[in-house]
Amino acid sequence: MADEKEKVVLAYSGGLDTSICIKWLQEHYGFEVYAVVGDLGQEHEDFEAMKAKALASGATQCLIVDMREDFANEYLSCALAANAMYENKYPLVSALSRPLIVKHLVNVAHQVGAHTIAHGCTGKGNDQVRFESSIMILDPTLNIVAPAREWDFKTREEEMDWASAHGVPVPTTKSSPYSIDDNLWGRAIECGVLEDPWNEPPDDIYTMTVDPEAAPEEPFYVEVDFKNGIPCSLDGKAMSYLDIILKMNELAGSVGFGRLDMIENRLVGVKSRECYEVPGAMALIVAHKALEDLCLERGVLHYKLGIEQSWADLVYNGLWFSPLKEALDAFIASTQNYLSGTVRLKFYKGCCTVVGLRSPYSLYSMDLATYGEGDQFDRDAAKGFIDLHSLSCKVWAENRLKMGVQSASFKPAEKTVDEFGAE
Repeated sequence: MADEKEKVVLAYSGGLDTSICIKWLQEHYGFEVYAVVGDLGQEHEDFEAMKAKALASGATQCLIVDMREDFANEYLSCALAANAMYENKYPLVSALSRPLIVKHLVNVAHQVGAHTIAHGCTGKGNDQVRFESSIMILDPTLNIVAPAREWDFKTREEEMDWASAHGVPVPTTKSSPYSIDDNLWGRAIECGVLEDPWNEPPDDIYTMTVDPEAAPEEPFYVEVDFKNGIPCSLDGKAMSYLDIILKMNELAGSVGFGRLDMIENRLVGVKSRECYEVPGAMALIVAHKALEDLCLERGVLHYKLGIEQSWADLVYNGLWFSPLKEALDAFIASTQNYLSGTVRLKFYKGCCTVVGLRSPYSLYSMDLATYGEGDQFDRDAAKGFIDLHSLSCKVWAENRLKMGVQSASFKPAEKTVDEFGAE
């Protein structure tokens, strides 16, 4: 009886790289390959065709896993609660999907008795860190293989030649000059002419959003209802969070909202030029932040801003399953307990603006905020408040003046002849 081959579970996307990975893993390691495809709401060819390609490339089995509901309810819900914006600019896209994919890769490895997981990430990007860090945390006993860090291909043409010579199905159409990763939360686009930050992004990179200049001339409004921090209806119609994300992608995309063009600091130390389409994600974050402004107490709101940046950094850096991220989740979840209400958004030519807010948990008091009739703010308390608020710094200033200390705090403004006349 022949020795049973060792099994490997491969994160498979159906593209050239991961198709080559199947045959490469067989030839270089003698593995029996189990391919796993995650349906995360991305643009894709027919999944059955993808499965057929994996099997034709030599995979023993190809599993198509519908991850959309879990992605929305367990991952994108946390991202929205954290208003997650890496470098305070863009909603995480790829980084949010990787831990969920890895969770399934590890589960499949356990089910089929595999001791190794493989991925098709290169040695230059962030995803290799995200995949491997998550694997190590979920099961430190598993081995990891990254073929794209080991093979010697320098160009896509070399990869296609190798694939053809080894019986791996290759694309018959002209490949896109861009590298694209997408899911429910948006699209990440790089490479090609985008590598020169002086080049304006060409229109052909966008598929989720229209050109804002070509958007309709009339604005439209959408009311988003939240319950405990999660969107639960649009314009009064109850919907699942997944369906709301899909609908908001459509609505916000129709006016060209959610296009980002940025220089991004990768974890591996490289600055890269990245373009994103995140219409639904950006619109929901805009609405969610506005509702928090209305409902969260000032100290909590201000402290949460720092937590949000730490949360986004951890997830971007592949530490979704880390103990610190788990602890931050607990804090963030507590801030969402009474975050319920309605946000009215106005969409117009690339813009999404909050134009209405209401909530039974609103901390906005008209009686305190108004400057008109009914004002209940106690102005007589202001003087004493200011005296006590400034007391510590006032004592410090008196001491430094007494001691003759010269610092920027006590440096007098320079006079000018024009302002004060000749001296």
